[in-house]
Amino acid sequence: MPSENKNTYKIPAGTGIGHVHLKVADLQRALDFYCGMLGFELTTTYGEDAAFISAGGYHHHIGLNTWFSKDAPPAPKNNAGLFHTAILYPTRKDLAAILDRILQAGYPLTGAADHGVSEALYLNDPDNNGVELYWDRPREQWPKKPDGSLEMYTRRLDLEGLLKEIRL
Repeated sequence: MPSENKNTYKIPAGTGIGHVHLKVADLQRALDFYCGMLGFELTTTYGEDAAFISAGGYHHHIGLNTWFSKDAPPAPKNNAGLFHTAILYPTRKDLAAILDRILQAGYPLTGAADHGVSEALYLNDPDNNGVELYWDRPREQWPKKPDGSLEMYTRRLDLEGLLKEIRL
């Protein structure tokens, strides 16, 4: 927790995470996953060692580069670093569609969870970077503790129930 002080600055409510930039060992392999599997669009390349991809025409949501990591092994799991990149889908139906796509491709999930505020799928990219695919429930449905703070949890996600969103 930050130490208490007289500075009451708070980051503006409209602030968001603009993009993540990942070190990868093989740029084409990473593009095959993020564009080929997950459906991101390639917006541009930067030489032969970097690419920028997006959803919906934004300049980039994810940067991929091999500047310091070409042909390198994945980072050790038990070191400090990025736990996962979280990709927010607009609706539950959209999350169901990507789940169906992943299952059809036989790509392994590493987990799936209902967090109360969201439903999430977990997998690793080809460089063993964690990836979370999720959608947020409407804010008025977020579970609360008696003191009004969020009551987040990790429970089993009903994958068959999720898939019913696209199989109705």
